[in-house]
Amino acid sequence: MTHAKRCITAALVFLIAPAAIAAAKVPLPEEKHINQSLMAGVVGDEIRKNCPTISPRYFTVWRKLEALKQYAIRQGYEREEVKAFLKDPKEKARVKKMAADYMAARGVKPGDAQSYCRLGEEEIARKSLIGQLLRSHR
Repeated sequence: MTHAKRCITAALVFLIAPAAIAAAKVPLPEEKHINQSLMAGVVGDEIRKNCPTISPRYFTVWRKLEALKQYAIRQGYEREEVKAFLKDPKEKARVKKMAADYMAARGVKPGDAQSYCRLGEEEIARKSLIGQLLRSHR
């Protein structure tokens, strides 16, 4: 292959690849990593609000959120598309329901601080994404 043909091939790859990525992306409500990460954030927030011995790791939360935004952009989502998704009341409610279901399946009961603390301590011990967002003061 001549140098000119290689240059043309490379240029076509750079022009076509972004379009292929955009065409292959799934709707944001179906993107597993993004939704699981958002759900983890909601669970962590509920734990820190309801357990007096656990607090958030603010810098880690911010870092993870920034990394998630960059992930979304790498997947072909536009910044405005992501912003609209994050602000959509219906999507917020859906993610909160995912979080509530996750917590209920693990024995968390609204109004029972100990159940939130127990889940928080378990997540911290497992070093899950939820646990990475939290700090125990026990």
